[in-house]
Amino acid sequence: MTDRAFSVVRPGALTTVQDLGRPGHAHLGVPRAGALDEPAHRLANRLVGNPQSAAALETTLTGCALRVRTATTVAVTGAPCPVTVDGRPAAWGTPVRVPAGAVLDAGPATHGLRSYLAFAGGIDTEPVLGSRAADLLSGLGPDPLTEGAVLPLGTPYGPPSTADAIPHRGPVTELVLPFLPGPRDAWFTAAGLHTLATGRFRVSPASNRIGLRTEGPPLERARSGELPSEGMPLGALQVPPDGLPVLFLHDHPTTGGYPVIGVVPERYLAPAAQAAPGTAVRFLRMRQGGRPQGVPAAPPWSAGELARRAALFWTRCSNSRS
Repeated sequence: MTDRAFSVVRPGALTTVQDLGRPGHAHLGVPRAGALDEPAHRLANRLVGNPQSAAALETTLTGCALRVRTATTVAVTGAPCPVTVDGRPAAWGTPVRVPAGAVLDAGPATHGLRSYLAFAGGIDTEPVLGSRAADLLSGLGPDPLTEGAVLPLGTPYGPPSTADAIPHRGPVTELVLPFLPGPRDAWFTAAGLHTLATGRFRVSPASNRIGLRTEGPPLERARSGELPSEGMPLGALQVPPDGLPVLFLHDHPTTGGYPVIGVVPERYLAPAAQAAPGTAVRFLRMRQGGRPQGVPAAPPWSAGELARRAALFWTRCSNSRS
């Protein structure tokens, strides 16, 4: 084992290696996997100078602690948490230099669920089908972290970057999930569809990387029985016999026989990674053209107007720094 590695001191509740996943293998029954909060994963990599596709750690609720064998640069993003190096407070959301032999500890999330730890050079485990992501459903990729495990690090790509401000959504007090209806919305009554759009749901403690389960009013079916198994996309809202929608996340099965009442587009999924059990959930039916109902359309700016607004934005940024 190379000196460019770290050993696990405290694995936490569930800590896995994740990159951007292995899309394109659903026909083989292989889910995409990858970081649930992809913007946070990309940001952590960018802060330590990695390509955004590099493998990092995804922690769940309780964080983790690691001892590095060589000096390295680390960034922690996603769910905010206390960060220490050998017991001394360190910064969250910015590159941190960790000396060889020191213990980096990312503590429990102060809000949200999942934090991301990126190391300069990325985690260099053996790729499977082009990805280093751990897939909890199929078992592909490295196992979840265990105490004493040693994981290799790659060669740094370049110097870490800095940022004046770190984008952060803040606590997810209500998870709003716009959805496109279908393909099996006809399997539900008008009352069932109304319940989905107006009901008061919350995140179930049974949620995981495979799917976000909900608690709340069941959706009334118009048809009994089940479908022959059919393909299931990321973001599918599948409704099992109990009538409670399940939002399929990155480790979801690629086929299923329960009806899918709608699909949440991928761009709206990242907040689901940080929605703790008990968080309120609201489903918004999207209009034709992909806009949630009740959300006004963007103004039809011309190319010249867009350029003018961009120039004004950068002028204000420059003035604020001077």
